[in-house]
Amino acid sequence: MRAEALDPVLLRTFVAVADLGSFTAAAAAEGYTQSAVSRQIAALEDVCGVELFARGARGVRPTPAGEYLLPHARGLLDRLADTARALDGLRRLDTGTLRLGAFPTVNAALLPRALARFRARHPGVRPLLREGTTERLLPMLEAGDLDIALVSTHKVPSIAASAIDPGGLVTLLDDALLVALPSGHRLAGRERVPLAELADEPWIVADDPEAIAALRARCEAAGFVPQTPLRVAEWISKLGLIAEGFGVTLVPALAASALAREGVVLRAVTSDQPRRTVYAAVGRHARRSPAVTAFLADLRDVAEDLRPEGGDGRQRPGGGG
Repeated sequence: MRAEALDPVLLRTFVAVADLGSFTAAAAAEGYTQSAVSRQIAALEDVCGVELFARGARGVRPTPAGEYLLPHARGLLDRLADTARALDGLRRLDTGTLRLGAFPTVNAALLPRALARFRARHPGVRPLLREGTTERLLPMLEAGDLDIALVSTHKVPSIAASAIDPGGLVTLLDDALLVALPSGHRLAGRERVPLAELADEPWIVADDPEAIAALRARCEAAGFVPQTPLRVAEWISKLGLIAEGFGVTLVPALAASALAREGVVLRAVTSDQPRRTVYAAVGRHARRSPAVTAFLADLRDVAEDLRPEGGDGRQRPGGGG
Protein backbone atom coordinates (compact mmCIF):
# COMPACT_ATOMS: atom_id res chain seq x y z
CA MET A 1 0.00 0.00 0.00
CA ARG A 2 1.22 3.48 -0.84
CA ALA A 3 1.16 5.94 2.06
CA GLU A 4 -0.61 8.62 0.01
CA ALA A 5 -3.58 6.25 -0.41
CA LEU A 6 -4.47 6.88 3.25
CA ASP A 7 -6.76 9.88 2.90
CA PRO A 8 -6.78 11.92 6.16
CA VAL A 9 -10.50 12.62 5.65
CA LEU A 10 -11.21 8.89 5.68
CA LEU A 11 -8.98 8.35 8.70
CA ARG A 12 -10.73 11.14 10.61
CA THR A 13 -14.11 9.56 9.90
CA PHE A 14 -12.73 6.15 10.91
CA VAL A 15 -11.55 7.51 14.29
CA ALA A 16 -14.90 9.25 14.87
CA VAL A 17 -16.83 6.02 14.21
CA ALA A 18 -14.47 4.06 16.48
CA ASP A 19 -14.83 6.61 19.28
CA LEU A 20 -18.60 7.00 19.03
CA GLY A 21 -19.50 3.41 18.10
CA SER A 22 -22.03 4.51 15.51
CA PHE A 23 -22.12 5.69 11.93
CA THR A 24 -25.05 7.94 12.82
CA ALA A 25 -23.25 9.60 15.75
CA ALA A 26 -20.06 10.03 13.69
CA ALA A 27 -22.06 11.61 10.87
CA ALA A 28 -23.59 14.13 13.26
CA ALA A 29 -20.23 14.93 14.86
CA GLU A 30 -18.39 15.39 11.55
CA GLY A 31 -21.17 17.15 9.65
CA TYR A 32 -21.89 14.34 7.18
CA THR A 33 -24.93 12.25 6.31
CA GLN A 34 -24.96 8.68 7.56
CA SER A 35 -24.69 7.39 3.99
CA ALA A 36 -21.61 9.57 3.42
CA VAL A 37 -19.94 8.07 6.51
CA SER A 38 -20.79 4.58 5.29
CA ARG A 39 -19.24 5.32 1.92
CA GLN A 40 -16.08 6.73 3.51
CA ILE A 41 -15.59 3.70 5.76
CA ALA A 42 -16.21 1.38 2.80
CA ALA A 43 -13.62 3.31 0.76
CA LEU A 44 -11.05 3.03 3.58
CA GLU A 45 -11.74 -0.69 3.92
CA ASP A 46 -11.19 -1.08 0.17
CA VAL A 47 -7.83 0.73 0.47
CA CYS A 48 -6.78 -1.38 3.48
CA GLY A 49 -8.13 -4.63 2.06
CA VAL A 50 -9.70 -5.62 5.41
CA GLU A 51 -12.92 -5.07 7.35
CA LEU A 52 -12.39 -2.35 9.94
CA PHE A 53 -15.72 -2.56 11.77
CA ALA A 54 -18.04 -5.32 12.80
CA ARG A 55 -21.57 -4.08 12.11
CA GLY A 56 -24.29 -5.07 14.57
CA ALA A 57 -27.80 -4.13 15.59
CA ARG A 58 -26.49 -2.08 18.49
CA GLY A 59 -23.86 -0.23 16.49
CA VAL A 60 -20.38 -0.97 15.27
CA ARG A 61 -17.09 -1.88 16.91
CA PRO A 62 -13.59 -2.13 15.47
CA THR A 63 -12.37 -5.49 14.22
CA PRO A 64 -8.85 -6.59 15.25
CA ALA A 65 -7.60 -4.90 12.07
CA GLY A 66 -9.49 -1.75 13.06
CA GLU A 67 -8.02 -1.87 16.57
CA TYR A 68 -4.54 -2.17 15.04
CA LEU A 69 -5.11 0.76 12.70
CA LEU A 70 -6.68 3.05 15.31
CA PRO A 71 -3.52 4.26 17.17
CA HIS A 72 -1.71 4.77 13.85
CA ALA A 73 -4.64 6.80 12.52
CA ARG A 74 -4.71 8.92 15.67
CA GLY A 75 -0.96 9.53 15.47
CA LEU A 76 -1.11 10.54 11.82
CA LEU A 77 -4.01 12.93 12.44
CA ASP A 78 -2.16 14.44 15.41
CA ARG A 79 0.92 15.00 13.25
CA LEU A 80 -1.21 16.60 10.54
CA ALA A 81 -2.74 18.89 13.17
CA ASP A 82 0.75 19.79 14.43
CA THR A 83 1.81 20.54 10.86
CA ALA A 84 -1.22 22.77 10.31
CA ARG A 85 -0.48 24.64 13.54
CA ALA A 86 3.14 25.09 12.50
CA LEU A 87 2.10 26.50 9.14
CA ASP A 88 -0.36 28.82 10.85
CA GLY A 89 2.51 29.98 13.06
CA LEU A 90 4.54 30.84 9.97
CA ARG A 91 1.64 32.77 8.46
CA ARG A 92 1.02 34.64 11.72
CA LEU A 93 4.77 35.27 12.13
CA ASP A 94 4.80 33.52 15.50
CA THR A 95 7.80 31.50 14.38
CA GLY A 96 10.15 31.03 11.45
CA THR A 97 13.46 32.31 10.13
CA LEU A 98 14.34 35.41 8.10
CA ARG A 99 17.65 35.11 6.22
CA LEU A 100 19.20 38.49 5.50
CA GLY A 101 22.30 39.72 3.72
CA ALA A 102 23.60 43.28 3.91
CA PHE A 103 26.63 45.31 2.89
CA PRO A 104 28.65 46.69 5.83
CA THR A 105 27.59 50.35 6.04
CA VAL A 106 23.87 49.55 5.85
CA ASN A 107 24.42 47.57 9.05
CA ALA A 108 25.28 50.82 10.81
CA ALA A 109 21.73 52.15 11.02
CA LEU A 110 19.16 51.03 8.45
CA LEU A 111 19.18 47.30 9.07
CA PRO A 112 19.46 47.36 12.89
CA ARG A 113 16.56 49.80 13.18
CA ALA A 114 14.38 47.80 10.81
CA LEU A 115 15.21 44.60 12.70
CA ALA A 116 14.34 46.27 16.01
CA ARG A 117 10.90 47.21 14.66
CA PHE A 118 10.36 43.75 13.26
CA ARG A 119 11.44 42.02 16.49
CA ALA A 120 9.08 44.19 18.57
CA ARG A 121 6.11 42.85 16.59
CA HIS A 122 7.34 39.36 15.74
CA PRO A 123 9.73 38.17 18.46
CA GLY A 124 9.29 34.53 17.47
CA VAL A 125 10.87 34.99 14.02
CA ARG A 126 14.63 34.43 14.17
CA PRO A 127 16.77 36.65 11.90
CA LEU A 128 19.96 35.27 10.37
CA LEU A 129 22.38 37.87 9.00
CA ARG A 130 25.29 37.55 6.59
CA GLU A 131 27.42 40.60 5.84
CA GLY A 132 29.10 40.98 2.48
CA THR A 133 29.57 43.17 -0.54
CA THR A 134 26.79 43.60 -3.06
CA GLU A 135 28.62 41.52 -5.64
CA ARG A 136 28.89 38.66 -3.11
CA LEU A 137 25.32 38.89 -1.84
CA LEU A 138 23.54 38.85 -5.20
CA PRO A 139 24.69 35.32 -6.14
CA MET A 140 23.76 34.10 -2.64
CA LEU A 141 20.27 35.50 -3.12
CA GLU A 142 19.88 33.87 -6.53
CA ALA A 143 21.08 30.55 -5.11
CA GLY A 144 18.34 30.66 -2.47
CA ASP A 145 20.74 31.08 0.46
CA LEU A 146 19.20 34.46 1.42
CA ASP A 147 15.62 35.73 1.49
CA ILE A 148 16.48 39.44 1.29
CA ALA A 149 19.75 41.15 0.41
CA LEU A 150 20.38 44.83 1.03
CA VAL A 151 22.53 45.94 -1.88
CA SER A 152 23.67 49.18 -3.49
CA THR A 153 24.87 50.63 -6.76
CA HIS A 154 28.17 51.74 -5.20
CA LYS A 155 30.19 49.10 -7.07
CA VAL A 156 27.39 47.58 -9.18
CA PRO A 157 26.02 50.65 -11.02
CA SER A 158 23.12 48.85 -12.70
CA ILE A 159 21.75 46.23 -10.34
CA ALA A 160 18.56 46.05 -12.39
CA ALA A 161 20.67 44.73 -15.29
CA SER A 162 22.32 42.09 -13.10
CA ALA A 163 21.21 38.53 -12.52
CA ILE A 164 18.46 39.70 -10.13
CA ASP A 165 14.94 39.80 -11.56
CA PRO A 166 13.95 43.51 -11.51
CA GLY A 167 10.61 42.43 -10.04
CA GLY A 168 12.48 41.53 -6.86
CA LEU A 169 14.10 44.95 -6.36
CA VAL A 170 12.61 47.40 -3.87
CA THR A 171 14.16 50.89 -3.87
CA LEU A 172 14.81 52.08 -0.32
CA LEU A 173 16.74 55.34 -0.65
CA ASP A 174 19.44 57.29 -2.48
CA ASP A 175 22.49 57.69 -0.28
CA ALA A 176 25.00 60.50 -0.79
CA LEU A 177 28.72 59.74 -0.71
CA LEU A 178 30.58 62.25 1.46
CA VAL A 179 34.30 62.88 1.42
CA ALA A 180 36.32 62.14 4.57
CA LEU A 181 39.21 64.56 5.18
CA PRO A 182 41.78 65.00 7.93
CA SER A 183 40.50 67.67 10.32
CA GLY A 184 43.54 69.82 9.47
CA HIS A 185 43.02 69.57 5.72
CA ARG A 186 43.02 72.80 3.73
CA LEU A 187 39.38 72.13 2.66
CA ALA A 188 38.09 70.88 6.03
CA GLY A 189 36.54 74.25 6.87
CA ARG A 190 34.23 74.23 3.87
CA GLU A 191 30.68 72.95 4.05
CA ARG A 192 30.96 71.53 0.53
CA VAL A 193 34.09 70.36 -1.25
CA PRO A 194 34.58 70.23 -5.04
CA LEU A 195 35.74 66.73 -5.91
CA ALA A 196 38.08 68.18 -8.54
CA GLU A 197 40.04 70.01 -5.82
CA LEU A 198 41.03 66.61 -4.41
CA ALA A 199 42.68 65.50 -7.65
CA ASP A 200 46.18 65.52 -6.15
CA GLU A 201 45.22 63.77 -2.91
CA PRO A 202 46.05 60.13 -2.14
CA TRP A 203 42.77 58.17 -2.12
CA ILE A 204 42.21 55.27 0.27
CA VAL A 205 40.17 52.45 -1.22
CA ALA A 206 39.62 48.73 -0.75
CA ASP A 207 42.01 46.55 -2.71
CA ASP A 208 39.50 44.94 -5.04
CA PRO A 209 38.79 45.69 -8.70
CA GLU A 210 35.15 46.73 -8.20
CA ALA A 211 35.93 49.27 -5.47
CA ILE A 212 38.81 50.77 -7.44
CA ALA A 213 36.71 50.95 -10.61
CA ALA A 214 33.84 52.65 -8.74
CA LEU A 215 36.17 55.29 -7.26
CA ARG A 216 37.85 55.86 -10.60
CA ALA A 217 34.54 56.34 -12.40
CA ARG A 218 33.44 59.01 -9.92
CA CYS A 219 36.75 60.83 -10.00
CA GLU A 220 37.07 60.67 -13.78
CA ALA A 221 33.63 62.29 -13.99
CA ALA A 222 35.19 65.17 -12.03
CA GLY A 223 38.12 65.34 -14.46
CA PHE A 224 40.92 63.36 -12.84
CA VAL A 225 42.25 59.86 -12.21
CA PRO A 226 42.61 59.17 -8.47
CA GLN A 227 45.91 58.10 -6.94
CA THR A 228 45.30 55.02 -4.80
CA PRO A 229 48.58 54.13 -3.04
CA LEU A 230 46.80 52.97 0.14
CA ARG A 231 44.56 49.95 -0.40
CA VAL A 232 42.54 49.36 2.80
CA ALA A 233 39.10 47.78 3.17
CA GLU A 234 38.09 48.22 6.83
CA TRP A 235 36.54 51.54 7.79
CA ILE A 236 38.36 51.73 11.12
CA SER A 237 41.65 51.44 9.23
CA LYS A 238 40.66 53.95 6.57
CA LEU A 239 39.64 56.54 9.13
CA GLY A 240 42.78 55.95 11.17
CA LEU A 241 44.93 56.71 8.14
CA ILE A 242 42.84 59.78 7.27
CA ALA A 243 43.07 61.12 10.84
CA GLU A 244 46.87 61.03 10.51
CA GLY A 245 46.79 62.85 7.18
CA PHE A 246 47.58 59.97 4.81
CA GLY A 247 44.72 60.49 2.38
CA VAL A 248 41.00 60.94 1.77
CA THR A 249 38.11 58.63 0.95
CA LEU A 250 34.40 58.57 0.17
CA VAL A 251 32.03 57.71 3.01
CA PRO A 252 28.33 56.81 2.67
CA ALA A 253 26.10 59.34 4.40
CA LEU A 254 23.99 56.43 5.69
CA ALA A 255 26.85 55.40 7.98
CA ALA A 256 28.29 58.85 8.70
CA SER A 257 27.34 59.04 12.37
CA ALA A 258 28.54 55.51 13.05
CA LEU A 259 31.89 56.29 11.41
CA ALA A 260 32.52 59.53 13.32
CA ARG A 261 36.09 59.75 14.54
CA GLU A 262 38.25 62.42 16.10
CA GLY A 263 40.63 63.91 13.56
CA VAL A 264 38.31 63.23 10.61
CA VAL A 265 35.66 65.52 9.09
CA LEU A 266 32.97 64.55 6.60
CA ARG A 267 31.98 67.03 3.93
CA ALA A 268 29.39 67.07 1.17
CA VAL A 269 30.61 67.25 -2.41
CA THR A 270 29.59 70.19 -4.57
CA SER A 271 27.55 69.68 -7.76
CA ASP A 272 27.11 66.28 -9.36
CA GLN A 273 27.36 64.80 -5.90
CA PRO A 274 28.20 61.09 -6.10
CA ARG A 275 25.36 58.90 -4.88
CA ARG A 276 24.42 55.28 -4.63
CA THR A 277 20.96 53.73 -4.59
CA VAL A 278 20.18 51.25 -1.83
CA TYR A 279 17.83 48.39 -2.68
CA ALA A 280 16.23 45.47 -0.93
CA ALA A 281 16.57 42.57 -3.35
CA VAL A 282 14.12 39.74 -2.67
CA GLY A 283 14.76 36.16 -3.76
CA ARG A 284 12.22 34.57 -6.10
CA HIS A 285 11.54 31.87 -3.52
CA ALA A 286 10.75 34.42 -0.79
CA ARG A 287 8.32 36.81 -2.45
CA ARG A 288 5.26 35.19 -0.88
CA SER A 289 6.86 34.83 2.54
CA PRO A 290 4.87 36.63 5.28
CA ALA A 291 8.10 37.38 7.17
CA VAL A 292 9.69 38.95 4.08
CA THR A 293 6.59 41.03 3.37
CA ALA A 294 6.46 42.31 6.94
CA PHE A 295 10.18 43.08 7.08
CA LEU A 296 10.08 44.96 3.79
CA ALA A 297 7.47 47.28 5.32
CA ASP A 298 9.81 47.95 8.24
CA LEU A 299 12.72 48.59 5.88
CA ARG A 300 10.67 51.12 3.92
CA ASP A 301 9.60 52.92 7.09
CA VAL A 302 13.14 53.19 8.45
CA ALA A 303 14.51 54.20 5.04
CA GLU A 304 11.94 57.00 4.95
CA ASP A 305 13.16 58.18 8.36
CA LEU A 306 16.78 58.10 7.18
CA ARG A 307 16.18 59.71 3.80
CA PRO A 308 18.04 63.04 3.50
CA GLU A 309 16.06 66.26 3.40
CA GLY A 310 18.34 67.83 0.83
CA GLY A 311 21.27 66.93 -1.37
CA ASP A 312 24.03 67.26 1.20
CA GLY A 313 23.66 63.89 2.87
CA ARG A 314 22.16 65.32 6.07
CA GLN A 315 19.36 63.22 7.45
CA ARG A 316 15.95 64.25 8.63
CA PRO A 317 15.58 65.18 12.27
CA GLY A 318 15.24 62.07 14.38
CA GLY A 319 16.53 59.87 11.58
CA GLY A 320 19.96 59.35 13.09
CA GLY A 321 22.91 57.96 11.14
